[in-house]
Amino acid sequence: MQENQYKILLRELVENKNKYVLRTYGCQMNEHDSEQVEFILNDSGLERVEDIKDANIVIMNTCAIRGTAENKAFGFLGNLKNLKSKNKDLKIVVSGCLPKIDDAFENLIKKHRHVDVLMGTANYNNLPELLYKSYFTKDTIVDISDQYDLDSAQLNYSRMYNHKSFVNITYGCNNYCSYCVVPYTRGRERSREAFEIIEEIQKLANDGVKEITLLGQNVNSYGKTLDEKKSFASLIKSINDIEGIERIRFMTSHPKDISNELIDSYGYLDKLSKHLHLPVQSGSDKVLKEMNRKYTSDDYKKIIDKVKSIDENIALTTDIIVGFPGETEEDFQATIDLVKYVEYDSIFIFLYSPREGTPAAVMDEQISNEVKMDRFNRLTEVVNEIALNKNKKYLDREVFVLVDEVSKNNDKIFSGRTDTFKLVNFEGDSSLIGQLVKVKINKVGTFSLDGTIV
Repeated sequence: MQENQYKILLRELVENKNKYVLRTYGCQMNEHDSEQVEFILNDSGLERVEDIKDANIVIMNTCAIRGTAENKAFGFLGNLKNLKSKNKDLKIVVSGCLPKIDDAFENLIKKHRHVDVLMGTANYNNLPELLYKSYFTKDTIVDISDQYDLDSAQLNYSRMYNHKSFVNITYGCNNYCSYCVVPYTRGRERSREAFEIIEEIQKLANDGVKEITLLGQNVNSYGKTLDEKKSFASLIKSINDIEGIERIRFMTSHPKDISNELIDSYGYLDKLSKHLHLPVQSGSDKVLKEMNRKYTSDDYKKIIDKVKSIDENIALTTDIIVGFPGETEEDFQATIDLVKYVEYDSIFIFLYSPREGTPAAVMDEQISNEVKMDRFNRLTEVVNEIALNKNKKYLDREVFVLVDEVSKNNDKIFSGRTDTFKLVNFEGDSSLIGQLVKVKINKVGTFSLDGTIV
């Protein structure tokens, strides 16, 4: 039966019980997956609501990369059990990465029998069919196959913002970092054809999108799986020519694959945002080797030096894991030294959490939570001091801000991002959302800037 027929059947089946809640856990990839889920359900005649008390269907789009996201998902799922005991008609779908992890899957099957559908990362197209069939059985419907159809990347999706959008360019990963489950949850790396990506972005531009963020587990290796090889930098050059697009961002970038061609692009591509997120994970060569990252701290520093030689004002951000198995105090100090050398604008710091099925999970010398937290706090102090000093350079400067949204606490305060990804708050009105405005910065903090429209 064709997909659209299941959408029709589902629409007829749920009738007035057609409201759903969608909860997303994890990274930008998960957020974009949820945009596709929202479009599919809306196209099936369902209506998204925010209050779970109003919903007849709950979709949980889960992440297994970090323990925090997994714990939040299972905590929410536990609350749903009580809700379903009061509402037997409630349908619960768990999608994304968690059903792809063996231990999590067993947990979901055996201890969370109130779940109606388990769906993997390659199966969003099948959601109307799976949901429809769940109404005719008491068993959990499962679809976690790895037969990913790249055509699904071209699905329509409901964007969180009218003026900016995520665009997948690769799926999966071939790196097998020893702490990461991505190759197991999202499969081997696959690149989309360049012409399909360009067509999608052109369509977005025609619809008023000004900023796009290219997504992939390792965008730097884009094109390696295509019959006709194409570099990531050359893809960005093609996107730079699309009229209407004003900013190009990307995540995530692997240091071992970043090219001089890409670094040079920051010097002459006017739409490529002056912001590079380049996860280093650790400053210790010993730890990097155990992580299977395939570069040294000196390799990383040379990349940073090249980037700064192109433009010393490029904002640099990164990911760091503290408490990796076997990390000594000397290893941790090497990370602090690297942070001070680079002078990052901001850092996402993660406490190492063992992920089932990865080599790091069974390594000796697992670090205690007390040591992890101590190192987290010490690194945070260093990071915040550097970030504040970097932000002080913006004081009294005029910057262009792409306005995103109104404050949840004050309907006169709006926020948006600079080209360097700095968060800026200022007084305005709703007509500014989606517009590029010039703001003079008159106050700086560690995490954001405040200013006035000029």
